[in-house]
Amino acid sequence: MTPLTVILTIVAYFSVLLGVGRLAARNADNSTFFTGGRRMPWFLVAIAMIGASISGVTFISVPGMVAAKGYAYLQMVLGFIVGYIVIALVLVPVFYKRRLVSIYGYLRQRFGEGSYRSGAWMFFISKILGASVRFFVVCAVLQVLVCKPLGIPFEVNVIVTISLIWLYTAGGGVKTLIWTDVIKSVCLILSVILCIVYIAAYCGIAFADIPSAIASHSSARMWFFDNPMEGSYFWKQFIAGVFMAIATNGLDQDMMQRNLACRDSASSRKNMIFSGVMQFFVIGLFLMLGTLLLIFVERTATEMPAKSDELFGLVASHSSMPVIVGILFVLGLISAAYSAAGSALTSLTTSFTIDLLDGESRFSGDPRRLAAVRRRVHLAMSALMGLIIIAFYHLSTDDAISAVYTLASYTYGPILGLFIYGLFTRRRVNDRFVPWVCLCAPVLSWVIQWALDSLFAYQTGFELLLINAFVTVIGLHLLSLKPSPAYAEESL
Repeated sequence: MTPLTVILTIVAYFSVLLGVGRLAARNADNSTFFTGGRRMPWFLVAIAMIGASISGVTFISVPGMVAAKGYAYLQMVLGFIVGYIVIALVLVPVFYKRRLVSIYGYLRQRFGEGSYRSGAWMFFISKILGASVRFFVVCAVLQVLVCKPLGIPFEVNVIVTISLIWLYTAGGGVKTLIWTDVIKSVCLILSVILCIVYIAAYCGIAFADIPSAIASHSSARMWFFDNPMEGSYFWKQFIAGVFMAIATNGLDQDMMQRNLACRDSASSRKNMIFSGVMQFFVIGLFLMLGTLLLIFVERTATEMPAKSDELFGLVASHSSMPVIVGILFVLGLISAAYSAAGSALTSLTTSFTIDLLDGESRFSGDPRRLAAVRRRVHLAMSALMGLIIIAFYHLSTDDAISAVYTLASYTYGPILGLFIYGLFTRRRVNDRFVPWVCLCAPVLSWVIQWALDSLFAYQTGFELLLINAFVTVIGLHLLSLKPSPAYAEESL
């Protein structure tokens, strides 16, 4: 696979995105950018959500993780389905009833300004770091495949790709995202299915025999009930999956802004449940591909890469593979990565403009000025993401990147705790101290994680999110005040 092949694939994909973005941005206004005008069909949003939940890191990492962890990830994805149902039945009606543009506006209505700002800032930090790291991984892959052989600096790689992403999302916002995510979903699913077919054929496995060949391989273990102390234990994965889905989808402006683009609450609930179920099958395809990659390595005596994330790219670019497999790999990678980056930019623009600049209230009578502010924020978010990616490239190590991911996961704990306390209690809180609770909760969670490992050799996995949320709830309760009858009635 030559650099020219990769460039042509990227150009073709971006041409489609820019065309769709131009069509979606026709007659667009602030409502279109922030909520898609609340006129999008639920089935279209559901298809978009399938692709929206898969990043470039997922595209690279999930097939590779099969070598060490088998299909343990599906245990968590089962939990995702339950989490999506909870979002559909509990959160979606609340957000639609209150006509929220940013979901963190609920915290202002329920608790006050301090809680509202805390939730918005936690989301901002988490999303800008998480999205930058995910896109950094993809830029690094493209640097190796294209830019380095052509002598193009990494900074130029980042500036060009971020500029293109800004270009197709600047006008239509959420409406553009939904349509481009539909394209992304189709590209992802087709690329994975076709890679499965081509790699199986190369390994001498007939199409009808693919399921049995995968099922009989040692990597195809799905259930882990034997050791509760390990991170792969079923109930740890399943329960964490439930709350991880609630936190990273239901309480994430990036994901929920698509759901708020549906016509009404009922449509949004159908979209949420359908996309949650479909995600299980899509992740299953990635894991099946991972097993076939291992079969390829075993049958060709290819040396396993040092990092499992490199497995898919190694096989796709192997000299014995047809060029189409490499093209499918690049297509799936860029469709996952660029769409995710565009989605992050739009949600960051929405949250920063509405939550942190209070743009909806300040410019409620002047939509042109609000649009001007929104465009400047969108450009600033693009520049900030580009700077963070370049900084990672020059300064980061694997440990530093892992630390950023950990920080991003910590920030969802206080958000989850705030919403749990708001939805399931009627008590008020001493709002001015809430930011301190949101800062202290991750620190105490880290101490608990360290103590469990040091004293009991217990490996804390994704359930760290629950610990973080629980600590936040305790802190809020310690600051709580009994509600007046009028306040209790209003909070329902």
